Order: sequence, then C-alpha cells, then structure tokens
Amino acid sequence: MLYLYHIILYNPIYNALVFFYNVIPWHDFGISIIILTILLKVLLYPLSAKALKSQRALQDLEPKMKALQAQYKDNKQELAKATMGLYKEEKVSPFSSCLPLLIQFPFLIALYQSMRVALESKGFEVLYPFVSNPGTINAVSFGFLDLSKPNIALAVLAGAAQFLQTKMLPSKRPPKGAGAGAKDEGQMAMMNKQMLYMMPLLTVFIGASIPAGLTLYWFLTTILTIGQQVLVFNRQKKIEPVAEIIKNS
Repeated sequence: MLYLYHIILYNPIYNALVFFYNVIPWHDFGISIIILTILLKVLLYPLSAKALKSQRALQDLEPKMKALQAQYKDNKQELAKATMGLYKEEKVSPFSSCLPLLIQFPFLIALYQSMRVALESKGFEVLYPFVSNPGTINAVSFGFLDLSKPNIALAVLAGAAQFLQTKMLPSKRPPKGAGAGAKDEGQMAMMNKQMLYMMPLLTVFIGASIPAGLTLYWFLTTILTIGQQVLVFNRQKKIEPVAEIIKNS
C-alpha cells in the first residue's frame, strides 16, 4: 500500500514541485507551490463541488428534519425510519458530503510530505529522468519569505481566510418559540458558531508552528475553496427555481 502511495501520489507531486521550481524564472519555490496548488484544486474540483452541494442539500433539509423531530419526539425508532425515508425521497445521502473529502486526504498528505522534503532539499532520488536535479531548493520566496520557517503574518492570513470560508457556509437557526424539535437544531447552530471561531484560531496556531511553505498552501487552498463555494452556491441558486417549476408541473 505504501509503495502504491509513493508511485501514484507522492512521487508525481514531488516531481511536479521540483519541475516547476526548475522551469520558473528566478527558481521561486513559492510560485511552484502556487501553480501546483491550483492544478490540484482543478483536478479535485468535481469531488469538492460534490461535497459542497451535498452539504448545502443537507442544510436545506433542516426545516423538514425539525418537523420530523417534533412529530416523532417520543419514538426514536420511527424518527430514524422517517429520516432515512426523507433522505431517500430528497435523494440525499448523509455521508455524501464526507466521502469526497476523504478521497482528497491522500492527495493532501502527499503534498504536505512533498513540500516538507523539498524545503529540506532532500528526496531528489525519486526524480523522474526528465526532471533535473536542482541540487538545493532555495526556500526564500518572493525575495523576502522564508518558506522553511514559520511565518506569523501568513498564519494570520490563513486564519482570516478560514474564518471567511466558514462564515460563507449557509446555516439556519431555529426561530424563536419554535417549540419541540428545535432544541437539537439550536445545539447544532451553537456548534457551528463555535466552529466559526475555533477553526480560524486553530489554523493560526498550527500555521505559526509549521514551515511557511505549508501555510502558504493552506492559505491558497482556502482562498480557492471560497471561490469554489461562491461558484457552486450561485449555480445552485439558479438551478433550484427551475427544478421547483419542473417538479410542480
């Protein structure tokens, strides 16, 4: 399994980083990270878009879920049965938003390891024949940013981007006086609010303790994800009215 991981993921990503470093003028490793981040985001776009759509669909079901909770508040078995029936009726899977993200994890791990090794000017033995050995990797990017050392300013930017991304995710709070069934929904809203602030703080904490090259990737990925959220959610807003008209016709 480890062999396949290196052949299919780690080696190609590591070689791509070094290749871009070799061919880019000024041999800027930061630009190499930017290019590879964009390419990976484009490659994984279908999976990310599917996860976002599923997440949005699950959140749109919250009012119906609340109604079921009120209807079957004293019968957990019937509630579970009705919930699965709702998912089937709406063609939504509660796991559909998680699976695409899980598939992306091996790519993220490979990129993380590739950047860490490259920033230490190691691992050149896995280079393909058409990729030149640079000897050493200059960790200073854009003339001032040392990608091999932690950078507080970049960590704060990554945290701010994480906050914006989480803030953009649609969330629904139960109305005042909603009655039975709203308690769980209120708890979920409270958890979402906690995540809104905890994730950016965690991002800053981690980003301030890892090489800036990895934080740069984190920041870029979050910015690209924000753009993807805008694209996917806007497209859904245009499709939903048409789908409703077709459904009612």
